Amino acid sequence: MKLFAILVLYIVTINNSFSQEKYFTNKGFISFYSHSPIEDITANNNQVLSVFDTQSNELVIYGLMKSFEFKKALMQEHFNENYVESDKYPKTSFEGKVAGYNSSNKEQTVDIVGVLSLHGKSKDIKTKASLTEQDGLLTLKGDFTVAVADYDIKIPRTVINNIAKTIKVSFDLAYKPYNK
Repeated sequence: MKLFAILVLYIVTINNSFSQEKYFTNKGFISFYSHSPIEDITANNNQVLSVFDTQSNELVIYGLMKSFEFKKALMQEHFNENYVESDKYPKTSFEGKVAGYNSSNKEQTVDIVGVLSLHGKSKDIKTKASLTEQDGLLTLKGDFTVAVADYDIKIPRTVINNIAKTIKVSFDLAYKPYNK
């Protein structure tokens, strides 16, 4: 929780002159889905922090690994202790841009381009997302896939067939204007 508070402070102080061009959420949603012939695994995180600057199109997203929730407690324990090593690598982050954003369009498809950092590794990510504006609020939704091997996440041989080599990551970020 202390790390989360530090992340909030960091994002809010990135630029002291926040204005109506900056949107913020601390209740964003990220999930991941692993499909394998033996087992499907889903985890959800509803405590994602994000800032979107519509003037510069910069996008920053932070999530704590221990905030992912699984249906089975044992899966959550293995995820945190054995796979992503949450004590050693407590957060995931994305820093990039929303390309193609047009403030006059209420519904649009945009390109998300940037770097996803996870488990001590950083990789380029590019995906399409939907961006909608309603009543002064912005919502950014999309998904992309990541290869487990790209982030040096080791899967024990005993469960290698239970976890997909490629994981689908989905996001749903509902922003409010940031007001000082």
